[in-house]
Amino acid sequence: MRGNRVAETDPTRTLLLLWGSHSKPGRSGLTVRAIVTAAIELADAEGIEAVSMRQVAERLGVGTMALYTYVPGKADLTALMLDTVQGQLYEDVDAPSRQPGGWRGALTFIAERNWEVYQRHPWVLHVAQGRPVLGPNLSLKYEAELRPLDKLGLSDVEMDSALTLVLTHVAGTAGIQAQLAKARQESGMSDGEWWLSSAPVLAKVMDDSRFPVAGRVGSASGTTYEGVLDPRHALTFGLECILDGIAQLIARRQEAARKDEQAGSPRARRGRRGG
Repeated sequence: MRGNRVAETDPTRTLLLLWGSHSKPGRSGLTVRAIVTAAIELADAEGIEAVSMRQVAERLGVGTMALYTYVPGKADLTALMLDTVQGQLYEDVDAPSRQPGGWRGALTFIAERNWEVYQRHPWVLHVAQGRPVLGPNLSLKYEAELRPLDKLGLSDVEMDSALTLVLTHVAGTAGIQAQLAKARQESGMSDGEWWLSSAPVLAKVMDDSRFPVAGRVGSASGTTYEGVLDPRHALTFGLECILDGIAQLIARRQEAARKDEQAGSPRARRGRRGG
């Protein structure tokens, strides 16, 4: 069993598969691309938990063992699915940098495109990505999203951290959106209906003297959102706060660079020598 687990998560094997040819057909006529497309369609329709080598094979009308000739296991298939989906974000690597509004407009565009991917493929939120397998599309995505932050005075680590902050915010709010969609489906109630049924009870059991701020703010938010919250509003509001913070960091770095440059100029050196 230990050997099977290692083989299932062999990063070298997965990387070679990701960077290999996906359109070349084998003897059965299948291609890696066709297998991955079928798996994505299945995940979009039924969730990532429905994706198995057997289910994908049935969707393609072939025997399960035929798939293993192209894709060795579920972990490899999932990595291929993720990398394929990441390739849908931008028409080319400079698409974010071309957006109006400089780096701020670029990061807003990046956030919106990532949000759209989560809406089209909500199963992506349920795939562990703590150790992303850097396939060609994910690598190009990373390049495209970093370029607008280059040459602004941030260090390389700060560029990565700023991008990570934006992307984790998008993923978090998209996760809330997915949870709300699931709750609507399971309860058969819209957010507005849920709030209308809950608000009168909460008004009776929540003592205003004990929860004065929570009661006031919760009531205002519930009325505005017709529910507990609005993930789309949370996305926009949070992103603006994040971008404001990044703007301050960029301003501090540029001001420090300006002072360093002045201190290193011939005039500054003469001033320090008293000349």
